[in-house]
Amino acid sequence: MCTTCGCGADDITIDGAAPHDDPHTHDDHAHDHHGHDHPAHDHHAHGHDHHHPETRTVSLEQDILAKNQLFAERNRGWFAGREVLAVNLMSSPGAGKTSILERTIRELQDKLPISVLEGDQATSADADRIRAAGAPVVQINTGTGCHLDAHMVAHGVERLAPPRGSVLLIENVGNLVCPALFDLGERARVVIVSVTEGDDKPQKYPHMFRVADVLLINKIDLLPYVRFDMDRCIADARDINPSAQVLRVSAETGEGMQGWYDWLTRHHTRAVAMA
Repeated sequence: MCTTCGCGADDITIDGAAPHDDPHTHDDHAHDHHGHDHPAHDHHAHGHDHHHPETRTVSLEQDILAKNQLFAERNRGWFAGREVLAVNLMSSPGAGKTSILERTIRELQDKLPISVLEGDQATSADADRIRAAGAPVVQINTGTGCHLDAHMVAHGVERLAPPRGSVLLIENVGNLVCPALFDLGERARVVIVSVTEGDDKPQKYPHMFRVADVLLINKIDLLPYVRFDMDRCIADARDINPSAQVLRVSAETGEGMQGWYDWLTRHHTRAVAMA
């Protein structure tokens, strides 16, 4: 959680500009930076109460999640009202989120209107790659923050303005812990692991796999060169989350990617039909 992992709230930029107004209400952002409390404004945070630090930490964490959930529900309503399929892609750094997005955009852009929110702590390198692949993109730099939250997404969506009936792919900050805790208002969550990371990720990060609608196991073209027990990884993931769909893919060669495209197309059709 943010109260213990140290991620900050004051150095966020969206395409080079710091967000100032709440895109939904325009009246409470001055007191709430993307849903994170600022303990400096609370007497307990100044050390005046040394008796119940654990209770205070739990309270702050509950406040953070409650405020985030409010923004998430607003985002969800916005997406539903405009028939936008919002998908949250999460992984550790280097698992291949951006490579999967690049190939997806190039191979589906004639069939599905796709736009991207790109989350990273710094630089616009991945957003530049997405733009070169042919999709509209807005970069969200979180500074010291280790995840996107619903308020950041609201600001990004306001700038990106995804068209009605489109697909919005949200590339979260590379991290297998905090992103799982923060609802962004998305319709589905996709977790990506690569065979180069090892097959023990479901056991080590169970909450991330518990919230997944889809598990993409990427870089299967490298299986001959690494130690990775595919059956073990899938079995562990299904023990944690039996309902998650598991797809084996290679963003490099394209192997298995059609299954991902079919899933995306099918859920886009449902999003439009439910509106």
